[in-house]
Amino acid sequence: MVGEKAEAGGRKARSFDVLVVGAGIVGAACAREFANAGLRVAICEQSDVIGGGATAAGMGHLAVMDDSDAQFALTSYSQKLWRDLSQQLPADAEYLPCGSLWVAADGEEMQEVERKYRFYSERGIPVEALDAKQLYEAEPNLRPGLAGGLLMPADSVCYPPCAAKYFVEWPGAAQIETFLETKAALVSDGGVRTQDGSEIPAGLTVLATGAAISQLIPEIEVRPRKGHLLITDRYPGFLRHQLIELGYLKSAHSLTADSVAFNAQPRITGQILLGSSRQYGAEDPRIEAPILSRMLQRAVEYMPALARMSAIRTWTGFRAATPDKVPLIGACPGFRNVYLATGHEGLGISTSLATARLLADLVLGRDSEVSREPYSPDRRYAVHA
Repeated sequence: MVGEKAEAGGRKARSFDVLVVGAGIVGAACAREFANAGLRVAICEQSDVIGGGATAAGMGHLAVMDDSDAQFALTSYSQKLWRDLSQQLPADAEYLPCGSLWVAADGEEMQEVERKYRFYSERGIPVEALDAKQLYEAEPNLRPGLAGGLLMPADSVCYPPCAAKYFVEWPGAAQIETFLETKAALVSDGGVRTQDGSEIPAGLTVLATGAAISQLIPEIEVRPRKGHLLITDRYPGFLRHQLIELGYLKSAHSLTADSVAFNAQPRITGQILLGSSRQYGAEDPRIEAPILSRMLQRAVEYMPALARMSAIRTWTGFRAATPDKVPLIGACPGFRNVYLATGHEGLGISTSLATARLLADLVLGRDSEVSREPYSPDRRYAVHA
């Protein structure tokens, strides 16, 4: 599988079995998976850190979701892989098995609780429907008058940048060579040419560049979706579970309108991470006060005491979204040796381990625990060489 060595930029370039472009958590997980299979792996990243970009901007929610059968299969499989790995993660990855609690504001949303309860129960996922009294026992700082909720105790959270760094530096990761501040400018079946004109030859290349995929292959239909987040000072014990309003599902399904929803995450530090917002067509990474204000107002509507807390930092990030909200995992149409691992939208951290495993299964000719077909890049996209 290893290609011939080539000279570029006045130096002799090493050749690798696998080159992963993008060192976010999806790319880092892919590098780890291939290295674990005994292959010589390189990972190149345009920034100067592992786990930057969308990974550093994400909440780190490791959740099972049910928007579609494809989403459920990938998230539930990945949650199993995360759970298996959790004891090996370093302390700074802040793995916290806090569970998720979907909050229902009214009777209509309680109907969604019942639907989700049936869905997950039939598929063997631990789940519990809560009435109003049980909801307040679980999270006393929620506002009065809420109808109930859905508890998913197997969900967890982590600190994504440090998890991604561990994937590249785990014991046995000597198979992985890292090229930071190295921007891929052109991809081919033989590897990539970097912005400075150098070549990194590889037997196969994995593009895990998130929303930046269009810079390498414009035909890939992945769009950036901007989001805002805020983290508070330390308030230990205030929040026990990852909280998500069930109205979040409506806003997350919108492919055009700006939207906000209540989403709060406890951190091991006692801090509280607040989201979320979604914007299409917004390319400026700066904080937008109107959107942030709407997002925080929504959070205070659910947990009024948040209004008295001190904020430490706010930031934005860009999720990589496909039109059908299903990621692209597999061979890139129009190439022989190029593969895609992108388009995860807000679930890249949750599904990183499953993405890496499915891709390695495909490349190495292994059977997969879940079907790879729903994530195939040629299901609706065409790329011409």
